Amino acid sequence: MDTGQQKILLLDDEQALLDVYSCLLQQLPSRPEVHCATSGARALALLESGEFALLVLDLRMPRMDGLQVLSIVRRKYPALRTAILTGVREDHLRSRAYSLGVDLYLEKPGSPKEVEFLLDCVESLLGEELNPGFRGLQSKALVDLVQMECISQGTSVLRISHGTTEGKIWIQNGEVVDAEVLDLVGESAFRRIMSWKIGGFEVMPGEPERPRTILKSGQCLLLETAQAFDEAQAPDGGGIEGITPIAELGRLPNVEFVVAVDAETGHYQSWGLDSTESAAGFTRDTGRRMQQLADMCGWGNWESLAAKGHVSHVGLVPHSEHVTMSAGFKRSTTLDQVHATMKLISAKWTS
Repeated sequence: MDTGQQKILLLDDEQALLDVYSCLLQQLPSRPEVHCATSGARALALLESGEFALLVLDLRMPRMDGLQVLSIVRRKYPALRTAILTGVREDHLRSRAYSLGVDLYLEKPGSPKEVEFLLDCVESLLGEELNPGFRGLQSKALVDLVQMECISQGTSVLRISHGTTEGKIWIQNGEVVDAEVLDLVGESAFRRIMSWKIGGFEVMPGEPERPRTILKSGQCLLLETAQAFDEAQAPDGGGIEGITPIAELGRLPNVEFVVAVDAETGHYQSWGLDSTESAAGFTRDTGRRMQQLADMCGWGNWESLAAKGHVSHVGLVPHSEHVTMSAGFKRSTTLDQVHATMKLISAKWTS
């Protein structure tokens, strides 16, 4: 395949929707080249004319429906990644699509969060499969998949396979309510599933009547999962009591960079930034000013600060008398999630 722009083919019989999706996908970080087709025959002709990286298709179309197209594509172009994007909510069609080898099955988005989820999924499918992962989001860890489902505030069931073992995670209105795998249920099942590094997954329709056995928030569960992973990776097995490299903090959900600054010595450490000096200066100065404001108002010590930006969010937390830490977060992260993650970052950083 050409190492330049990757090519996406969109198949839907509604031209207006094709125009909208094409405009959205062209803005992805990978800047793909987007082609459109309003019929199965036209889509197959376009696939013959050039090598595509991804086919995104609807199910219900006249003459040749999406499953028929998918069946032909899987035989003729086994390396082509495929995604169903449809308004049809029927379990047997979803199961049929996955049995034909589709990489991802999504319903058409109805909210900005669902649009963001769609774009993230497509960008992941376009990524090079350099590392093992979960089929459908090859560049994503399982924690990212669950995080995106929670952010979308939807109700769904994640069916996740790991070799011959299969587990399920139930999500209702963006909260993880139950999980099961083998003879485990609830939090213990969730932790077991989240320990898997490779496998496949299926996003299935939700079960609103599923009894809730997990009472912790989804964000709390994900933070605990990330913490447990880091503790398992610690050389001395001592968890957060041992020295945690700052790069390990980048494993926490949605974290894009981390900076730790000692205002007394001027020393700083960072992860995820090409140029650290300005971020270190911002972290040091903001930490000082926050404490000055707290002293002026008689509030004692400040605890954390979170700010929203157009591209990403930032959080700050005082780690000790002299050390302040800051971190950048994906734009989809809520301010409550920023505060919670910053507290965990401070707890895990002991250098």
